[in-house]
Order: sequence, then C-alpha cells, then structure tokens
Amino acid sequence: MGLMHSPFVEGKDMLKEVLVVEGKMDVVAVRKALDADCIVTGGFSLGRRALADIEAAYKRRGIIILTDPDSAGERIRRFLAKRFPEAGHAFIPKEEATAKGDIGVEQASPESIRRALAKVRTCTIAPREVFTSRDLILAGLSGGEDASRRRARLGERLGIGWANARTFCKRLNSYGVTREEFEAALALEDGTETAAVRNEEGSAETAAVRNDEPKAAAKGGAL
Repeated sequence: MGLMHSPFVEGKDMLKEVLVVEGKMDVVAVRKALDADCIVTGGFSLGRRALADIEAAYKRRGIIILTDPDSAGERIRRFLAKRFPEAGHAFIPKEEATAKGDIGVEQASPESIRRALAKVRTCTIAPREVFTSRDLILAGLSGGEDASRRRARLGERLGIGWANARTFCKRLNSYGVTREEFEAALALEDGTETAAVRNEEGSAETAAVRNDEPKAAAKGGAL
C-alpha cells in the first residue's frame, strides 16, 4: 500500500484496473492513449448507478481515479478516496491538461495520459508522518515565491500531482512516498533549475560580449 505501481497489462497498452474519469470526452482522450475500461462520474453528480458501477469495479478489478486537475476534480477525488480507500490515484499536471482556457483530462495528449498512469499511487490506510511542514520549507516547497511551481514539478515527478503546501505534505505521507524518492526527485528538480540558471547566465554573458565587441572595434579604429 502507498507505493507506486504499474497498472499496465504486461507488454500491452492496456490497464488492469478500471479507470474512473469525470466525463465522456475524457474517455475519448484516454482511449487515444491506451486500451482501458472507464466509468464516468458525470462530474460531481455521482448518481447511484455510477457509484454502484465504481463499487463493483473496485471489488472485482480495482480502480484508478483520474479526475481533472482543478478544484472540482480534487473534490471528486477526495470523495471517492474516502469511499474507496484502496483506489489508485493518477494525476495529470494542470499545464498538460489545459487548452483554450479549458482544464480537463480531455485536453491532455496521449503521452501525458500514459505518463500519469505510469505513476499510479495508492493511499496508505494508516498515513505515516515521514514528512512535516518543515521538510517542505527546507526544500523550497512552502513559503517562497517559487514554492507553488516547485510543488507542481515535484508532484509530477513523484506522481502525486500539484496541491497547496498542507495537502502536498499530506499526500507525501498518505501516498507512501519514501524519503529516498523525495530526495531523488528534489535532486533532479534542483539539477534542472541549476542548469536553467547556468544557461540563462551563459546567454547573458554571450550577449554582453557581443555588445562590447562593436565598442572595442570602434576604439581600435580610432587609434
């Protein structure tokens, strides 16, 4: 429980579990990515039939919850997680599920959907207290102006999605993220940021040198 696992049938782009999504167009998007049996919640309405179908799938094959990366999708996920505590959870980053101002699984590319499903996690029944708010502050994931973006990127690497600092800490514990996984993902994130800064600094230095070259040439000509 709590660890990342592969939901794919070995050697095939096919899910073992049943995928729970919000809308019919989400199903269309998912089936462009892989072969999957899907149940549609119909948003937060979640009628008796939908809940009965989800419960049957949960008992027979297991389910994976893939809701939209917005506040409504998060509410649906929390509701389903309470009712089906051993469900798998997959998250698509918000920027990969947004098009023309609309946010939803239906906007995600097949590649984004497959990546999200390759990082499915389940909740631990008794959440551990491996991580605290202090860990987030020390890692630059809380309290800083760049903290939200860092949580989004780290959440993508760990397969737990974006959340505010409090919820992010809760997910680290409830989804069974290990200290080693956390440190490795953080090292990758910091390495990416360092490389980006170096590239920016290098570009700035190159531009400065180019700007100075005409001045140096002009001085040489004056002599």
